[in-house]
Amino acid sequence: MIVSVSRRTDIPALYGEWFLNRVREGCALVRNPMNRRQVGRIRLTPDAVEAFVFWTKNPQPFLPAVPLLENYPSYYQVTVTPYGREVERNVPDTLQVVASFIRLAGLIGRERMVWRYDPILMSDRYTAEFHRRAFRELAGRLHPYTGKVFISFLDEYAKTKRNTKALGVVQPGAAERRELAAGLAETAAEFGLRISACCEPEDYSGCGVPAGSCVDAQLLGRLLGRELSAARDRNQRTGCLCYPSVDLGAYDTCTHQCLYCYASASFGVAERNRSAHDPAAPFLLGNAEEGDRITDRN
Repeated sequence: MIVSVSRRTDIPALYGEWFLNRVREGCALVRNPMNRRQVGRIRLTPDAVEAFVFWTKNPQPFLPAVPLLENYPSYYQVTVTPYGREVERNVPDTLQVVASFIRLAGLIGRERMVWRYDPILMSDRYTAEFHRRAFRELAGRLHPYTGKVFISFLDEYAKTKRNTKALGVVQPGAAERRELAAGLAETAAEFGLRISACCEPEDYSGCGVPAGSCVDAQLLGRLLGRELSAARDRNQRTGCLCYPSVDLGAYDTCTHQCLYCYASASFGVAERNRSAHDPAAPFLLGNAEEGDRITDRN
């Protein structure tokens, strides 16, 4: 199986010790976020895991673990955005994340690094022109260490509307989004980066930004040395092109406090959950409970 680590929280930055413990033990237990009594037992042995797909905003804490996972094919998606602490409260400074990105690429190689410039949040401060300049500067720093970049515009969920209200976030019109996408595509091409859009409701392929898949069957196929099917993950949002994977994470556990985050309904709850986290437990959050139905995930 392909194991996602993780769409729901930043395991490499915040829970790396737990993840390594689960790999050593050979399995992890994960609750179904839609039905907490359904618990999946996910085998993490080399014969069961075809590849890990890592997602993180801060790879630095996980760098010592990377050489320990050399028996597992993997690639890393690292979000590098130009926002300040008023948007990403507990994420390191952008240039610190760039430095960590470069160090990680030195360990695993350019082919296994994916840069995420998302979400694109717009306001009086973070204008289209700001994003064009910031994207160019970051592309200039990162292109020797990756060949791929994803972009996406901010999705407004109820929780993100509430959390970003003080920022004066505005939703750009369709023409402005297309113009910005085209500008970013030109910059990406200039630096030799393949640019894709992540799960966007609009088609930006005419702007030079085709739809892409974060859990990428083509990239996984190259890592595994065989072609994968074109199957899509039916458990993801409409429009998602990702290859099927099993996620190890839990919602409301990330403490980066990014105001645009969809994975934490309450930053206070996330802080309390992280404080209660046990690195030795089979669950990322909590323990077995009466009434749990544990089944093996295939």
